[in-house]
Amino acid sequence: MSKLLIIGDDVALSPEMLRATAEDHDVVLASCREEALALLADSEPELVLLDLGLPPDANGTEEGFRTLQDVVSADVHVKIIVMTAQSDKDNAVRAVGEGAYDFLAKPVDLTELKVILKRAAYVLNLERNYRDLETTGEDSGFEGMIGGSQKIRQLFNSICKVAATNVPILILGESGTGKEMAARAIHRRSSRREGPFIPINCGAIPPNLLESELFGHEKGAFTGAHERRQGRVEQATGGTLFLDEIGELPLSLQVNLLRFLQEHTISRVGGRQPIDVDVRVIAATNTDLRDLKKNGDFRDDLYYRLAVVVLDLPPLREREGDIPLLAKSFLRKFAGNSDDKTIAFAPQALKVMEQYHWPGNVREMENQIKRALIMAEGKRVRARDFDFGNSGSGTPGLTLREARERLEKNMLERALLRRKGKITAAANDLGISRPTLYEMMEKFGVEKPRQRPDVYG
Repeated sequence: MSKLLIIGDDVALSPEMLRATAEDHDVVLASCREEALALLADSEPELVLLDLGLPPDANGTEEGFRTLQDVVSADVHVKIIVMTAQSDKDNAVRAVGEGAYDFLAKPVDLTELKVILKRAAYVLNLERNYRDLETTGEDSGFEGMIGGSQKIRQLFNSICKVAATNVPILILGESGTGKEMAARAIHRRSSRREGPFIPINCGAIPPNLLESELFGHEKGAFTGAHERRQGRVEQATGGTLFLDEIGELPLSLQVNLLRFLQEHTISRVGGRQPIDVDVRVIAATNTDLRDLKKNGDFRDDLYYRLAVVVLDLPPLREREGDIPLLAKSFLRKFAGNSDDKTIAFAPQALKVMEQYHWPGNVREMENQIKRALIMAEGKRVRARDFDFGNSGSGTPGLTLREARERLEKNMLERALLRRKGKITAAANDLGISRPTLYEMMEKFGVEKPRQRPDVYG
């Protein structure tokens, strides 16, 4: 049970609120800033519910903001939810910008409060687990892959299962999701871990050279073949061969690869003697091999040989809670190479990263944070230090950014209409926080729909 500090005067704290929060949390109370800071030190709460209208400025917000700043300074990890007047959206947005996790309008809807506290506790637990990994020296996560979302935990579990076998594996996923990292994790967790891990990108080598690269060649097999050379398959004997972008493999070589998978032997280019090889094959692609099969560009029999087990890597935008974990990991990694290791993300920078679509996934995040560190001034990486605005391709029609914004606006309007303007419900449908939804409404000029029958069912 998490500990919750509620900061507010007796007028603001109703018995119903105290009963509702006490069901799921160990609650402590403070009526002013001084009491709050004392309890923060003594009780070490993980969650804070703060009324901005604190005495001696109960009708204003300045004392509440001073308390917010003091709490953030005392404990950067605590999740603060502020309570504001119904019409005071500007102060709510300001509070989030100064470090609050979320906000609620008064009078407080207790169901809404419970949802926000539950989500804050979940994010807090993810961050705590990550800090525990850091302090134990295991900050590389699972075989170098970091994440705590349900989808990534399922992937880690699948990797552990398939690593114990020797069957071929096909890894699917968008560009930048970490397909080679997953393949290396399988290799390191397998009985072949002492053997070599040999990667080859089937789309990066000209087709006329790929056969020799894969299977090797004998001396004199072709012009320039001055000596016998082992191919990647032979080099991987006793270990794992990773075939990245397998969809780019020419049909002529698909026959050779299929024969190798069936017979566990190869022939070098220009050679006549079959060579026995003991190799596990892991293939990967960001294209749909089923479409290639339909078009006759990929053999059915090879597909079923490779896809004995299929692992589908989730894109970053679907890994709830993982974006801040990955971002902080990259920040620590890259800042460690600079003179200043105390640099951190401003709250708005983290919010911008969580809102972004990440078409290039983890690889794009890595590059964006490298850039942001170069552009940052002082000890904070801010939203302006990122380069999320140059996603257009220069081709006629919509840019990627324009298309994404149009889609986001459409989904936002539909969610609000479907939920009859209920902010929390619409935010949950979209998988975003309430502050993020309010920011999107302001960005796109979207207002709450008037009460009307739900046309979407």
